[in-house]
Amino acid sequence: MDAAAAAGGGTVRLPGDGRATYESKNTLHMKSEVTLQIDKGATLSGNGADDYDPPEPNEWDDYQDYGHSHFHNAMIHGDRLSDIAFVGEGVIDGDGALITGDPKSGEADKIISLTRCKGLRLGDGLTLREGGHFAALVNGCDDVVSDRLTIDTAMDRDGWNVINTTDVTITNAHLDANDDALAFKSDYALGAKLSNGRVRVSDSYLSAGCCNALMFGSETCGDFTDYRFERIRIEGSEKSGLGMVSMDGSKISDVHYKDITMTGVRSPIMQKIGDRKRCGNNPGVGSISDVTYTDIKATGASPSFSPTLWGESGQSRIKDVTFTDVDLTVPGGNGTMSTGVPSNKSTDYNPKSIGTRPAYGWYIRRADRVTFVDSEVRFASNDGRPAVIANESTGIRFTAFTAQRGSSSPADLVFQRTQGYCVRDSADTGGGALRISQSGSSEDCG
Repeated sequence: MDAAAAAGGGTVRLPGDGRATYESKNTLHMKSEVTLQIDKGATLSGNGADDYDPPEPNEWDDYQDYGHSHFHNAMIHGDRLSDIAFVGEGVIDGDGALITGDPKSGEADKIISLTRCKGLRLGDGLTLREGGHFAALVNGCDDVVSDRLTIDTAMDRDGWNVINTTDVTITNAHLDANDDALAFKSDYALGAKLSNGRVRVSDSYLSAGCCNALMFGSETCGDFTDYRFERIRIEGSEKSGLGMVSMDGSKISDVHYKDITMTGVRSPIMQKIGDRKRCGNNPGVGSISDVTYTDIKATGASPSFSPTLWGESGQSRIKDVTFTDVDLTVPGGNGTMSTGVPSNKSTDYNPKSIGTRPAYGWYIRRADRVTFVDSEVRFASNDGRPAVIANESTGIRFTAFTAQRGSSSPADLVFQRTQGYCVRDSADTGGGALRISQSGSSEDCG
């Protein structure tokens, strides 16, 4: 790498003839204008000799988890680089040498760790395997392109965390993780509140064992805007399939999901605004707005947390969310219960931080202008709760909405202190009119 950089840039190639394995006994320092090419049949392997670079000091440690705060302790590290690439049809394998917790000196917890880079290419058939805490962690970067990247960290933790990064295009990814598969975050590890956005992800497969498949957060200091996700298949997620939280003051807006299928996800769709405020410069409470979901399917009996939109008061409500052709099947199986507001831990982003939702389908709280068009919600087992509850919201509108009716449910749609709700051309799965219950609410279909 040093020789390639000294020559003004070039390709460092690991040939794959005879299925070659190359051991990385210490941290490789990536250089600008350098491409690391790992050919088919070649493996760059980690080594358990504990000779990796130690984690660097970080005065902003308190604002994010340890793994997000330190970057040097990796198989490959680079800072303030330009025009770099990791490509080829070979493998970079932690091979059991990378740890998933907080590393001691000499230990590494990630494969690729990059900060403040501009011009990154990652993929072209490359596989990252056994990444420890992170297979790939990029923070403060710009102009990232990835095609045909495979990540296999199903026995470790995160797949790819894209943090404080702009201008990202990811296509044909196959990411199997135990923790978050593909997460967009914004933390304070670089000592500033940084922007995020102009991101496109398409034609990809995601799976998350314990956690989130496609996620915003939980680290959410800087604002996020202009994201497009299309033609994505999600198989398995113990938290959110499509998760979006603003915990640390972030304003999330202009995010659009289209043509996404999900199976085996516990919380198919989750939006939450919290007040953890783990960010420098005294952040306030954030917001979520201008989000669309189009042609989304979640099926099977695995989901267990009702799809949820949970905003906060004042300027931190959820606003302008549209669901078009969104069809969800949730497990059901609950009896009737109180329709009162469930408990909520406002500093926790996990879907289970909100108690059992009193609606089997959608639970909406403190949200404005939420629209459902040509969408439906069903259960796998009979459920005694309403299909939808909207609480302290405004402008909640249903057009051509279908909801399955539980045999003992008190109503299908419940509006609590919700002004300007509207239900048009909607029915239960048997063709009957949806039963509406309202308290302190008003109808407005004008």
